[in-house]
Amino acid sequence: MMIGAIWVFWSCKQAAEEPASDTTGQEIADSHMAQWKRKNPNRVKDWVAEEKERHKIMPPADNSDILEGKQADGHTYGRYTELDILTWARETEKFVVEGSRIFHNADLLGGTVGVSCDMCHPDGANTHPETYPKFQAQMGRVALLRDMINWCIENPVRGERLDADSPQMRALEAYIWAQRKGKTLNYGKH
Repeated sequence: MMIGAIWVFWSCKQAAEEPASDTTGQEIADSHMAQWKRKNPNRVKDWVAEEKERHKIMPPADNSDILEGKQADGHTYGRYTELDILTWARETEKFVVEGSRIFHNADLLGGTVGVSCDMCHPDGANTHPETYPKFQAQMGRVALLRDMINWCIENPVRGERLDADSPQMRALEAYIWAQRKGKTLNYGKH
């Protein structure tokens, strides 16, 4: 154990003293991750796959058509690769899956009565984000989706409202929007 601690100290000291190449940095990160996995074999799980098994989650859009034809013509940001498309899809899906984890878990919502969003809205049903902004009678004003999420957190869930730009709020919005994939935007509809 002492040798491992000395190696970690040396590698961090080395990284601080001399600029590391991307390869060296990746090697250090991989080594640390491998060490952690050996010490924590039961905690090494793919949380995204687990959440997708538990709850229906709509996949992100297929952007592979961007790779067809002359990409640079008409594309503001230039050329994209298959890796770009894959990264976009994986990161977007991971963000939506985090929203699903929060949506389906009273503790992650900060609730005090054991209620989670899915108790009223299984798999994001009957949330209708495509109809916001709209007048919400229970608030007495026009609301955005995040306003309605906070109303639900404060009332049925009995939790503390989320900051509008918090990672939890953003993830919840992403999940709710993703579950309505393909629906037509129609703000103000009841």
